[in-house]
Amino acid sequence: MDSPFPVRKIIHVDMDAFYASVEQHDDPSLKGKAIAVGGQHRGVVAAASYEARKFGVRSAMPSKTAKQKCPDLIFVSPRFPRYKEISRQIREIFYEYTDLVEPLSLDEAYLDVTENKKGIESANQIAREIRQKIFEQTGLTASAGISVNKFLAKVASDINKPNGQKTIHPDKLEGFLEELPVEKFYGVGKVTANKMFSLGIYKGKDLKKRSVEDLTRIFGKSGAYYYNVVRGIHTSEVKPHRIQKSVAVERTFLEDLFDEQQINEKLQSLSEELHTRLQKNNIQGRSLTLKIKYKDFSLFTRSITRETYFSSPEHYFNTGKKLWELRPFDKPVRLLGLSLSHLNTEEKKLVSVQLKIPFTEFED
Repeated sequence: MDSPFPVRKIIHVDMDAFYASVEQHDDPSLKGKAIAVGGQHRGVVAAASYEARKFGVRSAMPSKTAKQKCPDLIFVSPRFPRYKEISRQIREIFYEYTDLVEPLSLDEAYLDVTENKKGIESANQIAREIRQKIFEQTGLTASAGISVNKFLAKVASDINKPNGQKTIHPDKLEGFLEELPVEKFYGVGKVTANKMFSLGIYKGKDLKKRSVEDLTRIFGKSGAYYYNVVRGIHTSEVKPHRIQKSVAVERTFLEDLFDEQQINEKLQSLSEELHTRLQKNNIQGRSLTLKIKYKDFSLFTRSITRETYFSSPEHYFNTGKKLWELRPFDKPVRLLGLSLSHLNTEEKKLVSVQLKIPFTEFED
């Protein structure tokens, strides 16, 4: 596939069931068992072991639902200081190869190894070495995806999970993207995917048939993005010091919510999930926003800003309830969301330079 952009070597490294694997590593009695990191009686699953995933247990699932799916599920309280300690070890391994490391969370990151500190031509070899060093130093496994941009590297890292890696070569991009289900494309959520399905767009090749004008008319400003990404054009750089402005969780419900108990249950679940995500990324914030979308698609948002950082699920939940009481309508609710802004990350802004260097060899 011809491209007007310099070809890059991007690796996406993703730890395998990170929190759960740490717990199984530190407590050998848990090895081979279905475990979930999180609270058993309330809240959501922060992580599930592969043994638990076989029963359909997933992260962000309410703990009650997880227990119903897997009655023998063992719940383990999260130990975020321990996860952060191991994450720092892993990051030091990344920095042996490149300074262009963009952490997405404690357990995954992008690396641009187009030019690297060891002068290794093969991005695939670098990924193998990194995964081996992670295992030797932590006892944990990681998966990796290698390709010419961040989107494809992330897709590739899921293909041979757990404890594997996959390279999507420049000369294989076109065929790969044409066969890729649209829900796998970065930026295509459930709502957009369902809209695409209704239009007969199921794979990349279906999306590729649509003109940029057609896609823009249907999807607004996202249309141009879909037009480009299905052609392998995704120029987002690996940003070593990405400044995150907000963290949000939201849920669209299959059936509209009517009563207060349902709302409270969903707010509780969202609060737990938001807290887990914030801890995972070592983030705090001072402004909480509640988002409500009604059955008629009208939208209501309200925010509260504090002088000190929010620090617990109870804070998010209690504040979310106060914001809920400010709603102007009593109508069926289609969507609820909580987001946190005024983050501590904005106080740590750093400037970095992204290198753009083409390469000639992209090995298996």
